[in-house]
Amino acid sequence: MRLTDNDFQLFGLPETQAQVRADIDARWKALQAEVHPDRFASEGAAAQRVAMQWAMRVNEAYQRLKDPLARAAYLCELRGAPVQAENNTAMPPAFLMQQMEWREALDEARGEAALEALDDDAARAETVALAQAQKLLDDNNDAPAAAAQVRALMFIQRFRADIDQRLAALDA
Repeated sequence: MRLTDNDFQLFGLPETQAQVRADIDARWKALQAEVHPDRFASEGAAAQRVAMQWAMRVNEAYQRLKDPLARAAYLCELRGAPVQAENNTAMPPAFLMQQMEWREALDEARGEAALEALDDDAARAETVALAQAQKLLDDNNDAPAAAAQVRALMFIQRFRADIDQRLAALDA
């Protein structure tokens, strides 16, 4: 185990999108127990600093691996197709139309039921897009196409966050 290992190597997991969350969680707990700075208290400040670096590295890897969208983006990057969401916003026309329709529906939505129905629709689209990203990464080994799918997923997640904000405003 080296600090320079990629997240999958660090956690001893296959470099695939398909992962079992319980396995990621269990490996994180085991790694945290191994590298926790308190274990090195008797070895002095230098050993504790190194342990702190390890603990931070393990936590960063855990944050990426446990989130399917972050994991997909990371796999794209590892395979030479970084998502570059801030520079590359090109989307298929059908996806852009769907986004426009959702935004209009969000603007027109009145009440909790309408917002929740819109969120259900977006959640279904998110599930389909995640499955497609997994297929592109694990079955087709097509990181560039998966990167485009990840960008679409980012739009969907942002939209769902906007719905959550509207729902929270209703509760306030």
